Amino acid sequence: MKILIELPTWLGDAVMVTPAVENILLEYPSAKLTLIGSKVAIEALGGNPQVIKTIVLNKNFLSLYKESKKIGYFDYFISFRSSFRSNFFKFFVSSAKKYQYDKYSYKNQHQVQKYNSFICESFKFSKPPLELNLYIEKQNTSTSNPIIGLNPGASYGSAKRWGPQKFAEVAYNLSSNYDIYIFGGPNEQDAAIQIENYLLENGVKNYKNLSGKTTISDLISYISKLDLFITGDSGPMHIAASFNIPTVSIFGPTKDNETSQWMNVKSTIVKKTLSCQPCMKRTCPLGHHNCMELIQPEDVLNAINYVN
Repeated sequence: MKILIELPTWLGDAVMVTPAVENILLEYPSAKLTLIGSKVAIEALGGNPQVIKTIVLNKNFLSLYKESKKIGYFDYFISFRSSFRSNFFKFFVSSAKKYQYDKYSYKNQHQVQKYNSFICESFKFSKPPLELNLYIEKQNTSTSNPIIGLNPGASYGSAKRWGPQKFAEVAYNLSSNYDIYIFGGPNEQDAAIQIENYLLENGVKNYKNLSGKTTISDLISYISKLDLFITGDSGPMHIAASFNIPTVSIFGPTKDNETSQWMNVKSTIVKKTLSCQPCMKRTCPLGHHNCMELIQPEDVLNAINYVN
């Protein structure tokens, strides 16, 4: 059986799709998968041994049409995206059965459950979502100290970001017991540099600034080595969940009941409970950003006791 899967665009959503994909493979263990999607999604999920081909998707409509005609016939086409472009692509794909995720059809569920409910309805089976699954072995560390990871960025928008100065204060307080990795994408290097400068000014040298220097595969490998992770609501947060890394997740404008770490018993959430939460906006519509500004380094340091 040949199955074409269009992955969600964002890294975190791609990771949260993995239990649904695993349930497809439990139902059809001999299935051969072709994955199509964004570069980050393909890098994260392409290691599945039943994936025989991966395609980084060009969202230009003409390119979508040409790709749909080039990739051949499939028994199933499954799209985890609900955009017009995905609907356009689905129309031209040659497949006996086609199913597309509708983000408005599933409510009051964690995002992992939403994706899994879509799969169960499409394939007419009933399977609960199990753990997140990334096909990379957890790496052994070569450092003498345990390692803490800091992830100050969030691709969704500035409203999800906790201040780099506060991340730096947390790191400084833990630096005598942990070596420090600072993570971030190419557009998040400013925050990482601010953290680095604070550490240097306070005599801390046992850190690595990895922001903008890792592929997705590298990022997964580094996160798999961590002994503690401090992060906002982000893609790397879900990578950490797949390895059950002790994690403190800082939430502001987003719905932690939908996008918190899935099935990580070593996870805790730090957030305020404000009347304006969750607004789900990329930038604070009220201009004060209180849902994140009111969270202090002490709140995060105290939360570490719940995951260690």
